[in-house]
Order: sequence, then C-alpha cells, then structure tokens
Amino acid sequence: MVKPGDKLANSMTGFGRGEASGDGYQFSIELKSVNHRFLEIMVRSPRNFTVFEERIRKILQERFQRGRIEVYVNVVETEGRKRLAQVDKDLALSYDKTLKDLALALHTVYETDIYRLVTLPEVLSVVEPEIDLDTLWRVCAESLLKASDGFGQMRRNEGEKLSIDLLQRLDIITECLQRIAERAPNVVTDYQERLQERLQTLLGEVEVDATRLANEVVYFADRASITEELVRFDSHLTQSREALRSSEPVGRKLDFLVQEMNREINTIGSKANDIRIGQQVVSVKSELEKVREQIQNLE
Repeated sequence: MVKPGDKLANSMTGFGRGEASGDGYQFSIELKSVNHRFLEIMVRSPRNFTVFEERIRKILQERFQRGRIEVYVNVVETEGRKRLAQVDKDLALSYDKTLKDLALALHTVYETDIYRLVTLPEVLSVVEPEIDLDTLWRVCAESLLKASDGFGQMRRNEGEKLSIDLLQRLDIITECLQRIAERAPNVVTDYQERLQERLQTLLGEVEVDATRLANEVVYFADRASITEELVRFDSHLTQSREALRSSEPVGRKLDFLVQEMNREINTIGSKANDIRIGQQVVSVKSELEKVREQIQNLE
C-alpha cells in the first residue's frame, strides 16, 4: 500500500522548460529525456554560447543519474546592442595605392572613390560589443534551474505511477508464490500415491517393499524440494519493494533482481513437476515480463 508522501523511484522520461532574462538577453531552455542505460547529456546552443555547455552538463550531472537528456538553449536579444563600424585605414590606403599603380601601368585614368574603397574586402567591418559571459551565465543558469525543476518533477510523477503499478504486480507474484508454497507439500504425497498405485498394478498381489518405497519417496522429496527457491524469491521481492520505495536510482538493481527471480521461478517449475504449480509458474513469469518491461523506464 502506497501512502501519500511515500518516496518512490523516478522515471527516466520527462520534459521541462525555463526562461530568464537579463543584461539584454532572454534565455529559454528546454529539457527532455528518454531511457538510457547510463547518463548521456546532449546540449544544443547558439554558436556564441557554446562556452556554457560544459557548465550545463555539470549541473544536470549533479541532479540526475540516468537517461538520455537533450538540452535546447535558445537565446534572444531583448535590447538593441550598440554595434560599431570599424575601418581598416591602412588596408584602404593600400588598396588605393595599388589601384593607382595599376591604372598607371595600364595608361588609364584612376580617381579615388571612397565609397568604392569601403566595399572592398575587409576594409569596413562591424564590431560586436563584448559579452559579459559571467553575467550572462547567471541568467542562463537561472533558466536551466527552472527547466530542471519542472523536468525533475515530471520524472518523479511518472516514476510514482510506474512504481505503484510495479508494486501491484509484485503483490500478484507474491500471491502466486503463496499458492505454490501451499501446494508444494502435496506434490510429494501425490507422488507417493501414484508410485504405490503403479507398483501394485505392475506387481499385482506381490507385496511392495515398504523400505524401498519410503527411500524412493524421500529421494523424490529431496529432489523436488523448492523451499530454498521460495525463500530466495521472497528475499528478491522484499528488495524490489524497498528499491521502488526509494528516490535513489534503482533501475539497474531492479533489472538484476528480475533476472534472479526469473531464474528461481524456472527452477521451481522444473523441480516441482506439478500441473497446479506449473500454472502458477506461468502466471509468475508473465508478471515478471511485464515488470521487466516497466523497469526499463525507471532511473
């Protein structure tokens, strides 16, 4: 039973968006993630702001442990920045002298035209004002943290839904195991009765050696015992429930536990060799497959 306020595992899928403005710029950052075995962070930002990408990764690495997170950074100027025109006088004079020399060599007339000179390569350029990266990083970080908060909340909400569903499936598996445990003692009794009937059919009036029959039954009981498997399975279920009630990354741990539970239920099915237990084994394996698919979404 999940109670309000219980901590549950987080999902790896989520979306978040944050905005912040300052120093003539508006930052808008979007985060979205999908399943991934480890943590992979892909940042896409405007060319002038790629210097922030490593800082963005560091903040997200401190907050999240698994998933492929895509980060989209959009930057818009909110105030016109003063741009300055700059003339390379030495280059302009060099162009002018070269053209005069060329006109003289070609015996043609050359007249200096300043408007034509400034159209020549690199004579006239626009100087962008310097950007205060430290100030802008604070604006970018504010936007990122807002996006991260919404992103993390969505992952928690999704994780809560997944965890509740998984806990219910673990309860179903527990019920199946209880039926198996209740049925297990009858497996030996049924085997003894079947063996005795078979021997009487084969031997007719000849008396069955009670000692040998008892030894055979004891051997079968030892070979068919599933007590250890049930105990281990119950331990795996307990650990799985504890993991799901934790806000720590648990996906890989649960994946391992499901593998172990599959191994135990396969052993139970092969050792018990009983139709009724076999039916419960099929139910358990079906639920474990659903659990395995769901935990791929958990952080």
